[in-house]
Amino acid sequence: MSEEFEIAREFEVDAEPQQVWDAITTGTAGWQWPSEPEPREGGSAGMGHTVTAWDPPHHFAVRAENLQEIIPTLALNQLDHTIEPRDGGRRAWVRYVHSGIFTDNWDDQYDGASKHTDFYLHTLREYLTHFASRPVAFSTLDGPDASTAPDAFAAVGRALGLAAGTAEGTGVQARGPAGQLLDAVVDFLNPYFIGLRTDEALIRFFGRNHWGAPVGISVHNFAPDADAKADETAWQAWLDGIYA
Repeated sequence: MSEEFEIAREFEVDAEPQQVWDAITTGTAGWQWPSEPEPREGGSAGMGHTVTAWDPPHHFAVRAENLQEIIPTLALNQLDHTIEPRDGGRRAWVRYVHSGIFTDNWDDQYDGASKHTDFYLHTLREYLTHFASRPVAFSTLDGPDASTAPDAFAAVGRALGLAAGTAEGTGVQARGPAGQLLDAVVDFLNPYFIGLRTDEALIRFFGRNHWGAPVGISVHNFAPDADAKADETAWQAWLDGIYA
């Protein structure tokens, strides 16, 4: 049965409103995935969305209807961002609202969308704080079918070498592809997601097995010589190896 939903979040960040605007419009590859809307109301915004508000750097919104061919359980999707200056424009306050209509399995869909929202918005703040405006090589990948098992995501933390009780903000040497040790900060950690921040990258691990999908990884690599395809190949082998 179809039912409306709304997920709303507010936060402040040490970034100017224009930097936030750039991040949510032209800089999405740095914290989510590449998507650049046409800069006008009525413009295309990708995945069937249309820009419904374009008032830089204050208000950006998009809307899509009849998305079932792309996302079978989503009939209406709306994303709304309001940005206001704080501290004389040196900081920004952001209100984000994701709303729409789920057509099936409402509780599970809402739970997944809500938890993903918190992780993506955290990654946005990490990007704005540490990497804003830097060129990025983005790659994303999914694990094999075995990574859909209910307990599959726990294997990711073990493979990274994260000790039990590791807290957010802890510096670690994580085990990456081919046994490479990554000097990183665990910037996000819960049973559903892990975020690692190195000096040159944001590496995100998604426990989508909790919602019946494969475990996933996205890499936002800001190194001058970053190679998105090489990152994808290396991390795919790492992830596949966990579930071999």
